[in-house]
Amino acid sequence: MNVAEKINKQVQRLPEQTQAEVLDFVEYLLTKTEQKSAHGEDQDWTRLSLASAMRGMEEDPEPEYTEADLKERFSSS
Repeated sequence: MNVAEKINKQVQRLPEQTQAEVLDFVEYLLTKTEQKSAHGEDQDWTRLSLASAMRGMEEDPEPEYTEADLKERFSSS
């Protein structure tokens, strides 16, 4: 007997209200698992996208910034 069959057998022994609680918990676990899977997939795409965007830039010289480049300028128009 596999785990799913054991769970099913035990759940059938519970009152219907408690079976509904078990179902809610199972649905929660499914949602949590799907979100974790989707998050991992998003991270994979992000890494791929970043790697593609940065490809070929290894040889580019690094820009030289000065403190003046970092100051914000506001115009009064």
